[in-house]
This record gives sequence, C-alpha cells and structure tokens, in this order.
Amino acid sequence: MAANRTILLLSVGHGCVDVYQGSVAALIPFFVAERSYSYAVASGIVLAASLLSSVAQPLFGVLTDRWSLPWLLPASTLLGGLGVALSGLSGSYALTLVFVAVSGVGIAAYHPESARVARIASLGSHTAMGWFSLGGNIGFAAAPFMVTAAIATGGLRFTPLLVLPALVGSVLCLPVLRALTRADAAAEKGTSARPVNRDLDDTASFVKLSLAVAFRSVAFMGLSTFIALYARQRTGGGTTAGTAALSVLYLGGAVGTVLGGRLATRFDRVAVVRGAYLISVAAVAGAVLVPGPPLYLFAALASAGLYVPFSLQVTLGQDYLPSRVGTASGITLGLAVSVGGVTGPLIGALADATSLRTALIPLILMPALSYAMVRPLNEPLAHRPSSPARVKQP
Repeated sequence: MAANRTILLLSVGHGCVDVYQGSVAALIPFFVAERSYSYAVASGIVLAASLLSSVAQPLFGVLTDRWSLPWLLPASTLLGGLGVALSGLSGSYALTLVFVAVSGVGIAAYHPESARVARIASLGSHTAMGWFSLGGNIGFAAAPFMVTAAIATGGLRFTPLLVLPALVGSVLCLPVLRALTRADAAAEKGTSARPVNRDLDDTASFVKLSLAVAFRSVAFMGLSTFIALYARQRTGGGTTAGTAALSVLYLGGAVGTVLGGRLATRFDRVAVVRGAYLISVAAVAGAVLVPGPPLYLFAALASAGLYVPFSLQVTLGQDYLPSRVGTASGITLGLAVSVGGVTGPLIGALADATSLRTALIPLILMPALSYAMVRPLNEPLAHRPSSPARVKQP
C-alpha cells in the first residue's frame, strides 16, 4: 500500500508539472490572437521552453546518478509553474521567452529525479511506471482546458492563475520526501547503491533508442504545437475547435501510456514499441491529410500510438544503461519533448512560406524513422524470457 500511495502521489505530481509543458502549446493560439504573432514567431515560444530543457535535463540526470536530490521535486514544480504564470504579463516577446525558458528548466530538473524515485517505488513494475507516466499525460491533457478557463475571457494578463497546479504539486511532494527520508537507504540497496558495473551498459542500443525518442518527439510536439490552429482551419471552427483538438491529442496520449504498460506485461517491450510506431505512421498521416471532423479521431490514434512507447522507452533506457539510470532517464524524458520543441520554429517558418498543411506533412515520416531505429534492438539481457539470469529490476 505504501508503494502504491507513493506512485499515486508521484503520478499526480507528475501531472502538476507536465500541465506546464502542455500549457505552452495551449497558449500559442492566444499569443497569435492577442499579439498577432506569425507561425514562426509563435513557435519560437515553444522553442524557448524546450531549448534549455533539452540541455539541462541530461545534466540533472547526471547529478541524480551521483546524489539523491528529492528536494528537487517540490522546487522544480514551483519553478515550472512560475515561469508559465509570468509568461503573459509582459507584452515583450523577449521576456515571454525568458519566462517560458525558466519554466522549461524547472520541468527539466523535475523529470530525472522523479523517474529515479518512481523506479524505486515501482519495484520494476512496467504497469506502475505506466501509471507514473499517465500522470504526466493527464497534465498535458488538462492544459488546454486550464489555459482556456483562465485566459479566454480576460486575456493573457490572467496567466498568473496558472500557478495553482504548481502549488498543489509541490505540496503533494512532501509526503514522498518524508517516505524517502525513512526508506531511502533500504531502497537504494537495490538500485543506485549497487556496485556500478559499466560493462553491463549497452551504449549502442541506448543511442538507437534515443534517436527513436527524438524522432517521436518531432512528430508529437509538431502536432501539439500546431494542431489547435490546424483544427480551426480544417474544420472551420473557432477557438473551441482548436482546444478540443489539442485535448483529444493529449487524452489519446494518456490512453496510449496505460496501454503500453499493460502490453509490456504480456509482450516484449521492444516488440510493443515497434508495433506502436508502425501504427503511428498511418495515424499521423490521417491527422495531417484527412479533412474535417475525422481529424479528431486520427489525432487521438496518433497520440495513442506515439505514447504507447513512452514509459517503455524510459525503462528500456534505464536497462540499457543500468550504471547510469539518472542519465538515461534525463535523456529519454528530455528528448521526448525538447527535440520537437527545437524543430518547432522550422515547421512554423515552412508554414509561413507555404501552408500549415504542407509544413505538417514531414511529421508523417517521423514515426517511420523511429521504427527504423528500434527495429534492430533487443530486449535487455536481464529481461529476456529465455535468459536464466532474468531478474526483476528495482
């Protein structure tokens, strides 16, 4: 029960952090409407949130490999919320970029340590890690509703209201910190306190997996950045149509995360990831190319397909680099968002030069490239059913 309670608290706290990753994309239509930003300029806001995060997250991963830093959980939650809360107060584009970048650093600091703690609490359960990841997906999904509720009537000056999830999330971290204080020594016996043997690391497989995560990030972040605007064009609806499309995208991701954890209890994780990427190719194509209301169905299928591998790739990365779990978590979780954010302005510039539909077509290729990266991978040795050395990873 104690482990389940810890995972539940971590999952809800994860949602209170990832709501700010979703909020940046959800704010884009409001920045465009209120400040008349072009596609490229607006996507630069997503870039600012992602760029520092992409550099900082692996660095925080290295730190958590060396030291236990549970205090990062409440501190980074507050930092992530404050950055987004301040983003709409100034009409200055430069200050907006600074504030969302600060939020990105907070989010980057949260994920490696939270993944380390969740790994300890889950006792190697893919299902438990799936629930932890689900919390982040729900945070993503809630972001459009939260942003619309706070800003639709009063405009960007009401962004300070968006700090509320951060306050809740930081409080929810406190019982986890107390539990870690009492039990960290025992938990660490089975994890980071083990003798470090880098001969067990499969760096080549980890690099291929990381490339797959990067291509997936371009597909998902490209859709999440522009689908609200795209849905308004393709369906003829207004702000509500865009908010609905973004929410469907994020909810599909939540379903995919839970499904991925369930499938991993029955099948080889690598096989599940391969199949999900193949399905995602067709689903992303439908979301980009099929006009009208079916866009919502394909958006849900695309996000579900892209999120089935999400928690599985985190645990695969940890198992490919068992001597550097924090680093593996920082890279896989960081690349899952940051690379897509970095490529966002390129998509925006292409949309300004041609059309948004044309700019989104290259996203169809991304899950195919992810599949190409994971196709030669094997399940880590200790997790292969045929291996006599199979052990349950903590």
